[in-house]
Amino acid sequence: MERPSSVVSLQAAGSVVGQILLVLAVCFLSVAAVAQQKAFVLKGGKLLTVSHGVIENGVLVMSGGKITALGSAGSVAIPKNARVIDVTGMTVYPGLIDSESSLGLTEISAESSTNDLIEKGDEIMPHMHVYDAFHAESELIPVARLNGITNVIVAPQNQDTLPGQDSFVQLDGKSANDMLLLRDIALPLNFTGDQRRNESWEKRKFPETRMGLAAQLRQAFLDAQDYADRWADYEKKKADATAKPDDKKGPPSPVKHDLKLEALLPYLQGKKPIVLAAQEPSDLETAVGLARQFNLRFVLNHVSHSQPVLDYVARLRVPVIVGPIYEDPKNYERYDAVYSLPAQLYKRGVKIAFASYDAHAVRNLPYAAGYATAFGLPHDEALKAITLNPAEIWGVADQLGSLDVGKTANVVVADGDPLDVKSDVKRVFIEGREVPMTSRQTELRDRYSGR
Repeated sequence: MERPSSVVSLQAAGSVVGQILLVLAVCFLSVAAVAQQKAFVLKGGKLLTVSHGVIENGVLVMSGGKITALGSAGSVAIPKNARVIDVTGMTVYPGLIDSESSLGLTEISAESSTNDLIEKGDEIMPHMHVYDAFHAESELIPVARLNGITNVIVAPQNQDTLPGQDSFVQLDGKSANDMLLLRDIALPLNFTGDQRRNESWEKRKFPETRMGLAAQLRQAFLDAQDYADRWADYEKKKADATAKPDDKKGPPSPVKHDLKLEALLPYLQGKKPIVLAAQEPSDLETAVGLARQFNLRFVLNHVSHSQPVLDYVARLRVPVIVGPIYEDPKNYERYDAVYSLPAQLYKRGVKIAFASYDAHAVRNLPYAAGYATAFGLPHDEALKAITLNPAEIWGVADQLGSLDVGKTANVVVADGDPLDVKSDVKRVFIEGREVPMTSRQTELRDRYSGR
């Protein structure tokens, strides 16, 4: 049966419309791609390179997500069709790095349904992965970004001795997959006493004491070593059976997989670092003894109240994450014991990095570094402790932490010193993309102030 001409005409028209829409879509994508590839040039500002000093009246070029050129005005060629931004009178510096936060694991502290901070089913939980819970859409991320923080270590809370593995995150991307740059980058080992299960008489259980915590940790690492030996034995028997088949014996039976023990193997093998948290001298020495017993690579964390053993800390020749710097001193310490700790470590040659240990206060990271300068830490070292030092500690210094050609274009523009609370961040670039300077707070402000 022949179709009515009206139907044929409609089909033809639909086909033409479809082709036009396809052409328009291709054109749109092409324009978007060109716009994305377009270079940004920051011209006239003070460049705090961190790695090689300060460049006054500098020029920085970003293209393809990288820093492609930088130097003094007149020494850098500006690409054709680049977007040139005059930043005269501004300070330009690398994106800041927070060495421990809970960003993306919590939204509203008082609302349990928004919290994925810790799994309390057991004290030994190395097979928990931050990336499984990281919430890329958190409203707290833009808040941190507005103050120049572009990268963070996201870690579980510290109520377990081995609470799960950290991830290194970039604070911009289409999804969590884009933002999670390095998964399982490190494993916290907490030995502060807060991990004891003795919060009340009714709920007391092992481990109630520091003795129990240490014994439990030793057993976990011993079990993991035994697990590795059993797998090695299985692989050897399997190889022998392949080389010399024996019908009577048959192939060996594989070892049953254990996620908890498997998670510990990269750390026992020295492939990844433990982040060792201890605050007071006795806890610190016990935790370090455990790490040495099993030849673990480690970065020290907190050590907030370990001033009597800082020379011992220096002899360990490992980096130290410091904070929270606003913590009160113990009743037996000087009033400035915590505030001066970064300077005391620096004077002893210890590489330090700052951390917020929070989700809501990540934005205050530069002020912690600034506060430490009032108690003896040189300004350049304070800035380095939130840029290049953490990049080196976490193995990403070839990509982040300073303004250098070839590095990822995570760049911040502010109207003053990055460590000064009076300074205001004006622009943030992540991988060469200018990110919106908005957050839920700024949107509410603008809505209700009639802007």
